[in-house]
Amino acid sequence: MMSRLRQYFITGLLVWLPVGVTVWVLLWLVGILDSIFLGVLAAVEAVVPGLTPLADQLRRIPGLGVILVAVVVVSTGLFVANMFGQWWLRQWERLMHRIPVVRSIYSSVKQVSDTLFSGSGQAFSKALLIQYPRQGAWTIAFLTGKPGGEVARHLDGDYISVYVPTTPNPTSGFFLMVPRADVVELKMSVDEALKYIISMGVVVPPLREPRPGDPVPAPQVPGVTGPLHPPATTPPAAPDATTTLPEAAAARPEP
Repeated sequence: MMSRLRQYFITGLLVWLPVGVTVWVLLWLVGILDSIFLGVLAAVEAVVPGLTPLADQLRRIPGLGVILVAVVVVSTGLFVANMFGQWWLRQWERLMHRIPVVRSIYSSVKQVSDTLFSGSGQAFSKALLIQYPRQGAWTIAFLTGKPGGEVARHLDGDYISVYVPTTPNPTSGFFLMVPRADVVELKMSVDEALKYIISMGVVVPPLREPRPGDPVPAPQVPGVTGPLHPPATTPPAAPDATTTLPEAAAARPEP
């Protein structure tokens, strides 16, 4: 009886746990957006004290902060999509780079965001299989680009940059530069690979069969994607040119 009740409890927990986590994440995002809106509203109210009655009415409207923040973000993207907006964006970045403390934070965040959200970039575009932390132990990594600058001059060969996340928290991990030949490219999507990592291997992505036109997988590398010492194949000995066919047949052992 107790085992059956425990089974029912686990089944119900598996149903409600994703729903609860989803609702919690959505409420957390809504709270962040509302806090941004309330902060801006408080700043405007401090500058213009006569807007206090209007500000109090706006605070009572649920979800207004989410809508206004989304409208501002979309309007900003629409504004900087033309030459006039690009000029104002350059002036804003020039101002940010002149402030001592803000300069380092702003430039770092901008470089990371441009790399992650750029449509032409390679950041987190592919799921890979690499050997880490030792040979023979495999883990999932994500392609982040290619080494550049001074680091690339010290690397002999074709290298790529990968990010190896930890489980169950993929926001922390390790940054590695590995030879391209030592990497196995997976057919699973980045979302499926993240679910596989977060679930600690419980949620297995579906197996995708190769379709016509897909690229041929890279050849195996001994010790990396194949056996360390592949079996040697001895080619058959060629018959001696001086030996005649009857002599070769006579020299053949009886079955």
